[in-house]
Amino acid sequence: MRSASLLLSPLILTLFFTCSAAMSSVTTTTITLKRQPGFLYSRSRERCTPQFWSSKREAWPRMVPQTSTVLNVFGSGAFERYRSDMTLLESTAMNEDANVFNKLLKQASAALLNSYARKGFPYSAWEVKTLMIQGLVSEDAAARLTKRFSIANDACI
Repeated sequence: MRSASLLLSPLILTLFFTCSAAMSSVTTTTITLKRQPGFLYSRSRERCTPQFWSSKREAWPRMVPQTSTVLNVFGSGAFERYRSDMTLLESTAMNEDANVFNKLLKQASAALLNSYARKGFPYSAWEVKTLMIQGLVSEDAAARLTKRFSIANDACI
């Protein structure tokens, strides 16, 4: 019995040291991976703005091609304020001037694209479209909604 006990002790000690060494290398590897930023998940903050979408640096969502007209996307309410043949690409690149409705269209178009292309964007596509129709009612409503969409577009990553 004594010789079997003496044989088990070194075996148990070897097994213990082997397991603890393996665990420490796993821990080190995990810590090393946490310190390195992921290449695939890094994004700059400007990836959701109207300027980004007008630059064509990323493929547009299939749900809204660049050639979609503002009238088709946002409905008949947009017909009263914008050209009937204006495309979404034109709306993201348009000069805002002092016209609050142009600013709204520019931010709403970017918000719509973000709703399709960015997980976690605070507005769904139908919310953007519904809010856009509500924003076309008055200059005050358009200004408030432009600010909301602008904040969401600027904060998106």
